[in-house]
Amino acid sequence: MGSWRRQKPKEPSGRPVPAVLPPSLRAWLGLIAALATVVVVVIGVLYAGHSRPGRVDAWLQSAVDGVGPPWRRVALAMDFLGEPAGSALLVVAAVGGCLLLRRPRAAVLSVAGAGMTVGAATLLKSLVGRTIHGDGNLSYPSGHTAFATALALTVALLATGRLGLGRTAGTLLVLAAALVAGAAMGGAQVALRAHYPTDALGGWCTALAVIPATAWLVDRTADRLVDRVADARRRKHR
Repeated sequence: MGSWRRQKPKEPSGRPVPAVLPPSLRAWLGLIAALATVVVVVIGVLYAGHSRPGRVDAWLQSAVDGVGPPWRRVALAMDFLGEPAGSALLVVAAVGGCLLLRRPRAAVLSVAGAGMTVGAATLLKSLVGRTIHGDGNLSYPSGHTAFATALALTVALLATGRLGLGRTAGTLLVLAAALVAGAAMGGAQVALRAHYPTDALGGWCTALAVIPATAWLVDRTADRLVDRVADARRRKHR
């Protein structure tokens, strides 16, 4: 009697196709994505239509006011990596690294994940309508922070799969990568007064909400394509 379980898709060489979202992490990252979505919505509702910082924003901003030239240069460099030219360079580098490691799904996620995350952040900005500096610049959530976090999550998922990490170690690595990237880019945006701290938090959570879902869709779509190719080859050799 055949097994009721769905067979894992395989490459033409017969090797199993590595998932970009490791099965051991799906439940935890799904829960984290759900919580991140709630945070994005709650902050968006609280600051919808506002043009001034909240109490938490004002307190955190005071800690980075008057940042000196060395750190300002670092902040400007981080900011460049979130601009179109800088982000394009990062995505190309990520795609190239994924292809060198023979992880085409991760390469697709590098592009699709970053695009979906930035797209979601852009849409949320229009819906929330929060501005900064009183000149109509939409600020919530931070697209720069969302992009940096999304790319870090993609790299961390690739590393988790390559290293064969378990649920606990893999989840910790993914969250640590997201935290470091989000804090670095978010801190730079606050230091440059381009965003409020809650904007950066919203961007961070946007990436945490979008990337797991996008990774799951990449795996599901790729699995179907692999299955179709395998079925076509079996019919051809009958």
